[in-house]
Amino acid sequence: MVISLTPLLPLAAVYLAVNLGVMLLYGHDKRRARRRERRTPERTLLLAALPGPFGALAGMSLFRHKTRKLRFVVAVPLLAALHCTVLLLLLPGL
Repeated sequence: MVISLTPLLPLAAVYLAVNLGVMLLYGHDKRRARRRERRTPERTLLLAALPGPFGALAGMSLFRHKTRKLRFVVAVPLLAALHCTVLLLLLPGL
């Protein structure tokens, strides 16, 4: 069975935008941390990682942010693995 990817392009664009937004959120929080300003709550960062785990991983790596927090080091990669699993289950023809 061959799956046409054309209808999925808008969804992929939204998914990419969400992940980019999450990455920027992590960068923004890191910047505020360096300036000793009011921070984004950890709960918000983790909730943002639910729809955008790859952006969260990128933000953690790129900005070296939340890499010492066990909660983030465990949860964010698990969410990324969950997203990969769901994608593979939804698109078995890939």
